[in-house]
Amino acid sequence: MANKKKRILSGMRPTGRIHLGNYEGALKNWVELQGQFDSFHMVADWHALTNNPDAKHIHADTLDMVVDWMAAGLDPEKCTFFIQSHVREHAELHLLLSMATPLGWLERCPTFKEQFRDDDERKGLSYGMLGYPVLQAADIIIYKADFVPVGEDQVPHLEISREVVRRFNKLYGKVFPEPQAQLTQTPRILGADRRKMSKSIGNHIVMSDTPEEIRKKVMTMITDPKRPRKNDPGHPDECNVFTFQQLYNNNKDRIPEIEQGCKAGTWSCYECKQELADVLTEWLAPFREKREQLAADINKVKDILRDGNKAAREVARATMQEVREKTTLGSLIADD
Repeated sequence: MANKKKRILSGMRPTGRIHLGNYEGALKNWVELQGQFDSFHMVADWHALTNNPDAKHIHADTLDMVVDWMAAGLDPEKCTFFIQSHVREHAELHLLLSMATPLGWLERCPTFKEQFRDDDERKGLSYGMLGYPVLQAADIIIYKADFVPVGEDQVPHLEISREVVRRFNKLYGKVFPEPQAQLTQTPRILGADRRKMSKSIGNHIVMSDTPEEIRKKVMTMITDPKRPRKNDPGHPDECNVFTFQQLYNNNKDRIPEIEQGCKAGTWSCYECKQELADVLTEWLAPFREKREQLAADINKVKDILRDGNKAAREVARATMQEVREKTTLGSLIADD
């Protein structure tokens, strides 16, 4: 009998079409792992409300994002795609876990400490924002995921989930495995302004951008900050544009030519950006073509999500049945 595949759980908040930072930070790795693991990938729509309670955009953004997943190579025949809010058992487990999670654990969460440093910043804090690590733990362990693909910076968040598991298992008996980090090595890819690529600050390149949009964004990119004049020697290792060349230029023999020309001052930043616009347009062309095909049959995408929701619910319901038996809740009077 073949060994059963280990399970991974990962997700994204539905914020619309994905950008290159989303791809390099998570989606690329999901595609690479999908044949090795029993892969569950979640549209984290409840999490999307933690810092924006307006849900009007969620449906359209969900479909846009899932189409992008598939266009990038994530295969619904190999993975389970599902929507968090369509598996209500997440909420039930979240409630139970919240009863056993000390407040101090949440207050030392890195994201909480970074965003809410003083009392004034905490005045508008919602429970959802404070308690999102508990919901995140529920998302992971309700599928008894063995691994969670994360970058080094996200390991502390996963450790909270592991602490929640240990506490629950100690209180009620072992139900959940402690999820392990499946470390993802992600390149240092920044936005046009050399800050982290983000939709909220508008410095991102969307994978479905047109060639014209790509060129316009690339030509605004900040290059080598230590090269004030075009004929000065450059420092490609510190230039974001060169990082993009290394990642997306299909002609790998071209990379050392660009590097040497930059260092010698014979290859200008303007020329590098012009070439990068062509490179990105070529690299993203297959993605755009596949995306157009998928978006033309959006009902098929909805069917994939419907099937995935059903498969996820079956797993989650079985887990919650076990949880209820361990906690003895829900067992006083048998249902008809």
